[in-house]
Amino acid sequence: MNLMEAVKARRSIRRYHATSINDDQLECLLSAAQWAPSAHNRQPWRFTPLRSLSAKEALADAMGGKLRADRRKDGDDERIISADVQRSRARIVEAPLVIVVSMSLSDMDQYKDELRSNAEKVMAIQSTAMAVQNILLAATSIGLGACWMCAPLFCPDIVRSTLGLPADWEAQALVTVGAPANEGKPALRKPIALMTHTAD
Repeated sequence: MNLMEAVKARRSIRRYHATSINDDQLECLLSAAQWAPSAHNRQPWRFTPLRSLSAKEALADAMGGKLRADRRKDGDDERIISADVQRSRARIVEAPLVIVVSMSLSDMDQYKDELRSNAEKVMAIQSTAMAVQNILLAATSIGLGACWMCAPLFCPDIVRSTLGLPADWEAQALVTVGAPANEGKPALRKPIALMTHTAD
């Protein structure tokens, strides 16, 4: 399919068939990611593909423990918490492929003032998000389903320690990937006119 077909066909697919993701498919996804634009062309994105059940279970259980602890602090009902944790775990463990997307500031510019330092970090975050979008579009273009999950933002240290990531890698997202078991929810978008301001 062409680009606009992939853009409009992409959906957040959360349920997959058990079919494995092969090396060529994984290479396609990561190659698309690395061709995303990035601030200063520093390419701050980092990827950790997980295909083994043990790796996915370890990550899901570690993140689930943090989710459970946070929800208990909020005073939520234990049954609701357990259901939420189980749902999140299933989404990770049952996906044939999970790509953990991190960013690193190691190659970004360094400043002494807080304003520019914060701006540089935002640029790295935006660059990494564009790499994620390329993964999602590439998955759609080769007939795979994918879903972007931001849960690692709530527990980057846990993700790092569980997966043994380098100290400068800060987890930003998970992308689950697989042969889609459904078509996802209908896509609804607000009129572009509501989101557009013309400056003369």
